[in-house]
Amino acid sequence: MDLIDETSQTEARLIEDRVFPPSPEFRAQANVTEEIYGQSDADPIAFWEGAAKRLDWATPWHTALEWNPPTDGAIPSARWFTGGTLNVAYNCVDRHVEAGRGDKVALHFEGEPGDRTAVTYADLQRRVSQAANALTALGIVPGDRVVVYLPVLIETVVIALACARIGAVHSLVFGGFSAEAVRFRLADTDAKLLVTSDGQFRRGTAVEVKSAADIAAADLPALEHVLVVRRTGQDVAWTEGRDVWWHDVVDTAAKTHEAQPFEAEHPLFIIYTSGTTGKPKGLVHTSGGYLAHASWAHWAHFDAKPDDVHWCTADLAWVTAHTYEIYGPLSNGLTQVIYEGTPDSPHRERHLEIIERYGVTVYYTAPTLIRTFMTWFGDTLPGGHDLSSIRLLGTVGEAINPEAWVWFRRTFGRDELPIIDTWWQSETGAAMIVPLPGVTALKPGSASVALPGIDVAVVDEQGDEVAAGRSGTLVVRRPWPGMARTVWGNPQRYRDSYWSAYAGRGEYGGYYVAGDGATRDADGYIWILGRLDDVVNVSGHRLSTIEIESALVADPTVGEAGTAGVSDPLTGQAVVAFVMASGIGDLAASALRDRVAREIGPVAKPRHIVVVPDLPKTRSGKIMRRLLAPLWEAEQDRRAGREPQPLGDTTSLQNPDAVEGIAAALAAF
Repeated sequence: MDLIDETSQTEARLIEDRVFPPSPEFRAQANVTEEIYGQSDADPIAFWEGAAKRLDWATPWHTALEWNPPTDGAIPSARWFTGGTLNVAYNCVDRHVEAGRGDKVALHFEGEPGDRTAVTYADLQRRVSQAANALTALGIVPGDRVVVYLPVLIETVVIALACARIGAVHSLVFGGFSAEAVRFRLADTDAKLLVTSDGQFRRGTAVEVKSAADIAAADLPALEHVLVVRRTGQDVAWTEGRDVWWHDVVDTAAKTHEAQPFEAEHPLFIIYTSGTTGKPKGLVHTSGGYLAHASWAHWAHFDAKPDDVHWCTADLAWVTAHTYEIYGPLSNGLTQVIYEGTPDSPHRERHLEIIERYGVTVYYTAPTLIRTFMTWFGDTLPGGHDLSSIRLLGTVGEAINPEAWVWFRRTFGRDELPIIDTWWQSETGAAMIVPLPGVTALKPGSASVALPGIDVAVVDEQGDEVAAGRSGTLVVRRPWPGMARTVWGNPQRYRDSYWSAYAGRGEYGGYYVAGDGATRDADGYIWILGRLDDVVNVSGHRLSTIEIESALVADPTVGEAGTAGVSDPLTGQAVVAFVMASGIGDLAASALRDRVAREIGPVAKPRHIVVVPDLPKTRSGKIMRRLLAPLWEAEQDRRAGREPQPLGDTTSLQNPDAVEGIAAALAAF
């Protein structure tokens, strides 16, 4: 990549010249060939109609796309497959049973304590039918909202599919979130039902959950029942008339249920943004378009085969799990692994054991976990585990730094397997920028090119494409089926957040703004530079935090790094790097600064390097960088005798203790 001279743009300076073409063997058996790009570019609407035809529709659609652009202040709206009706749960369960595959395992469940259950598609059909009947008995009707506050359990998948089966709208919440975060979602959606558990197993301990659910549910007028799964067997408080046990109302319900079709635009679920910036937004995804995108994308870029054992390691409440752990793999009739616990319980080789036990063929995880494995295992994975079943790897969450990508390929991938680096968001529904295995040559650190049917670009402030090697704003230039339709209860926020910046531009009258900065190299590959607000401005040079972090993590002593810009009287801002590492003294810190200067440029050299025990992350594995600078400034305020400013919303953190750890490290710095 060329250096960027304009100070109005983020400077993209890291250069990656390693390329890994697909092997002839993989190319020969891949689900798609390179011709798919030409076909989808020639007629993207017809392409998406072909993707939708992979599903079973009760009524065919008459209009593929109806689009109202965000011009002249209008609220943008997309309607895909108008006139068509289908049932999402039927497409994920019943049709496989009817095709004679009822004995095939749908889910291998592994609990953190080691309990294991295999659920066939016939079993799943029975369980989902019982849950659908129970929901109906509890008064849930099409369009009602159901908030699900559960860990990774079979019941979590079942209740999501049961909601889809009867036309209720589900909103899954990470089981480690606070009562405040759950209450916000209950109130925002006017949920009629909360589904939770008595407790969950986490890091070897049975953690009680019901009391947090009770706080969240208290005095909400729309909420009628709390449905409780008995997971840990703990004694919990009980509200008669409101609370009901799963085993009393679901396990005793009738085992058959006839799925009814719903319109393609019928809401399927509401997924809340992580809260990295401001109040979380409830993004509404609909049935037909979302499932068409999710199912085709999963089949194409994961090269899904009938005998695959797919493991997406995300928590079920994350959008990655909605698409690549529930609706995508199940619509394609695959076998999956779902795991309740953490990667280090009871030891750090748990994931290796699970891969071997179930013969996992596709392993899809986050760069955060990959970098953690690097710090745990070093250059070589522990012996004694057979990982030869893996044929494809995937990453999701943040842009993966090149060194972690190469390590993942060398260790888990035997230095030969493709790594499918996926870029997408809660807003997009499924992958948007992603390589196709067997087709796309891979570059470590780049999610490569747009999925067929998707039109992405990197543009300047006027909406014009920037030249190769220069950075700008990542946009999507035409509607796609999996796109979120609105922000629940606030359509104006939907327009303001995603469409207003480039309203009126392009063939479709507006560009979707992803909120990420990016650059495109000479080969057309997209490189994500991080959130547009994750930029440090040093002496007029706008620097990407992800690039600085990649340079730091490339050092073998650093497991993870988060960077932020803090006030500096001379340069405007200075770079402060927070690193998870061991043995970092003054000499090693100086060497890290020099590494950044060599790989990016002297202007990017961190002014300070602070060793921390952990970095604050959302459940999707994204570092919540917006907390780093305020933590630094708060310590400076304390030292100056000033009152520190509040940090703002931290309810979406998966590891809230990280904030206290950083504060303590800064106090000792």
